[in-house]
Amino acid sequence: MRMVIPVPSVEACESLGQVPKLKLPLTRREFLKGSGVLMGTIAAGSALSALAPSTVWAVELKTLSRAEGAAIMKMARVLYPHKRLGDAVYALVAKDLDAGAGSDANTARLLKDGVAALNQAAGGDFAKVDRKKQLAVVKSMEGQPFFNAVRGKCVTSLYDNDMAFATFGYPGSSWEKGGYITRGFQDLKWLPAPPADVSPKPYSG
Repeated sequence: MRMVIPVPSVEACESLGQVPKLKLPLTRREFLKGSGVLMGTIAAGSALSALAPSTVWAVELKTLSRAEGAAIMKMARVLYPHKRLGDAVYALVAKDLDAGAGSDANTARLLKDGVAALNQAAGGDFAKVDRKKQLAVVKSMEGQPFFNAVRGKCVTSLYDNDMAFATFGYPGSSWEKGGYITRGFQDLKWLPAPPADVSPKPYSG
């Protein structure tokens, strides 16, 4: 007999787990000297507000302008929408793409031209048009090199950082602490516990 486990909504999966105080990959405003700066605040009551050292965040861009970084940040949210994931995390996509642009002129041109195309398709500032228009613009660029560059960077920049871990309830790496078997192997909060007959005791040697 096959067991079927219902798949919950994205919102149901985004619950706060036990994650330690964060060392956020963000920059203090007084040290910012790049070509552009993305700034914002962490919403009170959010998963990050209790873990972050400050409610204010800032990301420095060395090649892209603030407007270009903001457009990429908004595009990243369209591609991978999470209601509970704050702008500070989406800003990391722009930050990481900017780092690549700083070391490669072709990448810089790809990003700048791509943002220009976003704005043209949006009939103005892509970052400021409504969500429905943003989605239509991004879908119209699907498969293009700029679209692929931003989407590809989202996979690592959005999900491989402590801020995302805190939001989604992932407690971090476990192998160096002895693995998961004795540290809460069945610690998922958003799925029902499987029946005992399909979850045998682990073999530990």
